[in-house]
Amino acid sequence: MTQGFLSKVYDKGDTDARKIYAQWSQSYDAEISQNGYATPMRAAQALANAMNDKSGAVLDFGCGTGLSGLALRSQGFDVIDGIDVTPEMIDIARAKAIYRNLCSYPIDAPPPVDLGSYSAISAVGVISPGAAPIAVLEMIVGHMSKGAKFVFSFNDHALADPSYESTLRRLVDSGTLALVFCEHGDHLPGIGLMATVYVVEKL
Repeated sequence: MTQGFLSKVYDKGDTDARKIYAQWSQSYDAEISQNGYATPMRAAQALANAMNDKSGAVLDFGCGTGLSGLALRSQGFDVIDGIDVTPEMIDIARAKAIYRNLCSYPIDAPPPVDLGSYSAISAVGVISPGAAPIAVLEMIVGHMSKGAKFVFSFNDHALADPSYESTLRRLVDSGTLALVFCEHGDHLPGIGLMATVYVVEKL
């Protein structure tokens, strides 16, 4: 399988990564799909299994071109908002016509939505080297409402850095979160990359 931009993104800092994603936007879906991008559907299915009621609004945090939104829609989530720091990715997502609202925002600014207003938040392939730092996990959790669910993934690059899992463990051990689901599996099998999908509940 070809790697293209995939071979570049994990080696860059946050600002450089945003530039790469902007350049990547037109070919992102094709390249990711060619490499068997499995995490959006894995995450959407895990969240669906954890939710008794899917009628509430879901925030697709770092929605990119909308592949995670498509997976959420396929699992019965109908009210989905998306935010991303790359306007070029948002343009591709908008063309899929699956989001209630879409918004881009500067990488150094806070999210432009009320995270506490969502019954669930999804961050698929977002919190990892080459994308959002682990501090984003704590920021999201800090603004979630009690009882809300959060599905996210750590790929093998993130799992190789102890700070990712230790941050999650601290939030669970402190009683801030309950771990509902955890499964390691395919992420991008075309390049041999795996990821752990987690579902947590804010306590």
